Amino acid sequence: MSHSNRTIAKDGLVTAASAHSTKLAIAKTGTLYGIGVGTGDPELLTLKGLRLLQQSPVVAFPAGIQGKPGMAEQIVAKWLQPHQVQLALSFPYVQDADVLNQAWGQAAELVWPYLQQAQDVAFVSEGDISFFSTFTYLAQTLQQQHPQAQVQAVPGICSPLAAAAALGIPLTMQAQRLAVLPALYHVSELETVLQWADVVVLMKVSSVYEQVWSILQQHQLLSRSYVVERATLPEQVVYKNLSDRPTLKLSYFSLLIVQVAEPSVVASRC
Repeated sequence: MSHSNRTIAKDGLVTAASAHSTKLAIAKTGTLYGIGVGTGDPELLTLKGLRLLQQSPVVAFPAGIQGKPGMAEQIVAKWLQPHQVQLALSFPYVQDADVLNQAWGQAAELVWPYLQQAQDVAFVSEGDISFFSTFTYLAQTLQQQHPQAQVQAVPGICSPLAAAAALGIPLTMQAQRLAVLPALYHVSELETVLQWADVVVLMKVSSVYEQVWSILQQHQLLSRSYVVERATLPEQVVYKNLSDRPTLKLSYFSLLIVQVAEPSVVASRC
């Protein structure tokens, strides 16, 4: 028997043929694509994102609540093909680390069989895939459990950029310093940020809006504060100058932008 095309294993060492087979096995796995699909308008999906979305045999997304489709699922619905497998993954809205880790692990194990069969999976997430996205946890967990998994991220338009466009204002100019707070579990954090930031974006502001309004009133910033609800969707609502709006009934997909310092003031610091 000829051994010209292989190396015999000695003392437990992996043979060249075995290593080659391993490389082939890894090469044959599918790719998990994380695709940022924007904030609501289906036409804000990038060309690359759309191409990968439509060519992937499996499309995964965060499951909606109470049987309703989630935001990402709604955004891509018009672009999906009948033959594509649609995979809803459950990610609970809790802060318990054990519960979250279990959910991410279960989601990774639901995705892995498709990848193992050399099928690409497109995971779609509202906004940008690297901006407070569930995809981060899914991808990290998948690669921890299956190090050979291949992952690629495709950026999208995140909500602060979409909100600024809806308002018709630049998010930042010149040397302005931007601060983004994902969720104000402690409103005192806003007081600290207002001391150094020129522009502040408050994500998921609905649950703390009244407390935030009081702080902005104390700093005389209400006239330079804006709320955008459901940016780029048909039901988008914009509130400019919050001076007479101490209370607002806002949806989950709402953010607040504060222009702490005017661009001219920032320019004088340079």
